[in-house]
Amino acid sequence: MLELRHICKTWEPVRGERRVLLQGVNLSVPPGQTVAILGPSGSGKSTLLKVVAGLERMDSGQLVFDGQDITDLPPERRRFALMFQDFALFPHLSVQDNVAFGLVEQGVAKRQARLQACATLERFGMAQFALARVPQLSGGEQQRVALARALITQPRALLLDEPFSALDAELRLQLRTEFQSRITEQRMATLWVTHDEAEARAMGDAGYRVVDGTLAQLW
Repeated sequence: MLELRHICKTWEPVRGERRVLLQGVNLSVPPGQTVAILGPSGSGKSTLLKVVAGLERMDSGQLVFDGQDITDLPPERRRFALMFQDFALFPHLSVQDNVAFGLVEQGVAKRQARLQACATLERFGMAQFALARVPQLSGGEQQRVALARALITQPRALLLDEPFSALDAELRLQLRTEFQSRITEQRMATLWVTHDEAEARAMGDAGYRVVDGTLAQLW
């Protein structure tokens, strides 16, 4: 269970100017379930993901995972996977090395990491692209590589920031099913940030909208 307790975060774009992005946010995400977060650009929804991932510090509040306070844990010790809308793949690396990257960062030998990467790519129907470069792939193929890279480290939680924004409608539907299957199979607590309410309702077991720094429940 991922728990957000009284999360507060302000933004200072100019010295002396303060803007409240998150104001006493409380949220619980059970394992294997997806909570969708809706809101327009600049509402604070992406900032919320970065706070949970440990990439930005909150002003106050507490993050708890399975009863453990992880507020001060660095990102690499939280074992969460964050996927951005641009996939954030490394264009200079092969597909297999992109997928293996997280394992290598955790200290797994490169040879073993590559073997695991190839096995993971096989599960996603992408084994034939193992030695290809990222720019050679279509948007949907890159999305699968990004998902494989996120899941290979067996994250405890999955944080998704507009993951389908660059894809066409048909591919979105196909990948929704794939994501839901992986989330349920690995029992990952998942936060899904989007501005698309139809997508949010399709993916989210629960849904919230960011309103003036707080979360208003939609379903």
